[in-house]
Amino acid sequence: MNTPVLQANNLVKYFHEPETFAVLKKVSFDVQKGEFVSIVGKSGCGKSTLLYVLSTMDTDFEGELTLNGTTIHGKSQDELARFRGEHIGFVFQFHYLLPEFTCLQNVMIPALKLGKYSREEIRERAMEKLRLLGVAEQADKRASKLSGGQQQRVAIARALINDPTIIMGDEPTGNLDSNNSKIVFDIFRDLAHTYGQTLICVTHDQEFARATDRTIEMQDGEIISHGN
Repeated sequence: MNTPVLQANNLVKYFHEPETFAVLKKVSFDVQKGEFVSIVGKSGCGKSTLLYVLSTMDTDFEGELTLNGTTIHGKSQDELARFRGEHIGFVFQFHYLLPEFTCLQNVMIPALKLGKYSREEIRERAMEKLRLLGVAEQADKRASKLSGGQQQRVAIARALINDPTIIMGDEPTGNLDSNNSKIVFDIFRDLAHTYGQTLICVTHDQEFARATDRTIEMQDGEIISHGN
């Protein structure tokens, strides 16, 4: 059996306002390379908090988190920022594109920040991702001129620019109509099944969740089902 690309072992997370309570209670699961996993549950069940911990944005937790063979505990904020840049791509409910920049410039930003490739290589990689997402013809348009569905596809291209180990989505179709939701889902499924990209998405969309490889269901800070 391959080593999982993500291993969460007994994750416990406390919130301290208005009083101390556990928002994550001994959460444990693995995710394999190329697996497309959704995390579901009612509002307040802890799924967005879990994603925040998994993404290494929140390191104030108990338990052990291993990503791509690297244990997260004990790293400085600078080390974590670089680790995220290399290993994690983010897709949110809102695209968070810079409206005054072109689509191409938006996609290039994480790679320029990481500084692993020359500017010319980054430009070519960004165009390659825009082609993959079917929006290459929008490359030189300002992000503000695109439709919502196109903007989200550009945001996915941006998430892919550094060839991350995992793409993490927080309600990635939450702001889209049903047609664009289906387009984004099909892109994700293709990334997983054709390109071996690992994806973990928090979603309220039951149809989206049902069609992923596996659904992890949460309730009151605990995993109640690991799905199939």
